[in-house]
Amino acid sequence: MTQRIDFTNCRVVPGRAYNGANGKKIAVEYGGALYMLKFPPSGRNKPTELSYTNSCFSEHVASSIFNLIGVKAHETVLGTFKVGGKEKIVCACKDFTADGKRFFDFCSIKNTILESDSNGTGTELEDILDTIAKQQYVLPEILEKHFWDMFIVDALLGNFDRHNGNWGFLFDENTGETSLAPIYDCGSCLLPQADEKIMNEVLTNEDALHARVYQYPTSAIKQNDRKINYRDFLMHAEYEGCKEALKRIIPRIKMDEINALIDGMPYLSGLQKRFYERYIEARYDLILEPALDLVQNLEQEQVAPTMEM
Repeated sequence: MTQRIDFTNCRVVPGRAYNGANGKKIAVEYGGALYMLKFPPSGRNKPTELSYTNSCFSEHVASSIFNLIGVKAHETVLGTFKVGGKEKIVCACKDFTADGKRFFDFCSIKNTILESDSNGTGTELEDILDTIAKQQYVLPEILEKHFWDMFIVDALLGNFDRHNGNWGFLFDENTGETSLAPIYDCGSCLLPQADEKIMNEVLTNEDALHARVYQYPTSAIKQNDRKINYRDFLMHAEYEGCKEALKRIIPRIKMDEINALIDGMPYLSGLQKRFYERYIEARYDLILEPALDLVQNLEQEQVAPTMEM
């Protein structure tokens, strides 16, 4: 979307409040729909916010890529908003609860599993999978498929903060039906802390690029109380659901389509576009493709002895 939008004069909608430490947020009406505007954090005197410098860009780019790949995410638009005479680039996120549906995050659902020893915020993988199997809001097989699809795309985009509070369900009180909520809160993807110096370093220094692919960022999900390293985890090929997601998602990832998407986005500098494209390509080449090759080779090895018999 190349159109440049100024949200400054949009009607601010009262009665809507949004949590999260990732910058300020307000609700506005635009084009007859309700949007949440995410503002970039100031970063002043708050070291924790410095890691989200480019979070508005990350939110839009990552959400757009989720949708391009076919894993439904919320609709986002980049635009501007003037605050105190200064123009800020914001990410407008279409409110997927505007039709009256209620949102429940996975954290709250996890708290309903009474026999579980862990609380809702715990991100230990086995606890998450146990909750998925025991919850009664969405068919477990559908929810597990959704979880692993989300995990694979997060691996592609380097998401370090997919916790239990930023994915979940929508409940329609009129019909009593529960559905999966679109993916949202992707501001922790694509190295949002990267300034121009880091971007140039990643583009010109292979060691700097590899450090941000092989070593960090890690997933917020834990295994044996340690945050999962995306590449190490995928190369272990331990979970059938994860292996199936690799086979399902990777064929949908077309780098030429992703690059065209990024190239057409407004407000991004040329450096940012090159950086996002190179970073995503590296994670695809060095994490996802080897993991898929491993899974396919393991399957061929399992078939070979059967054929010999």
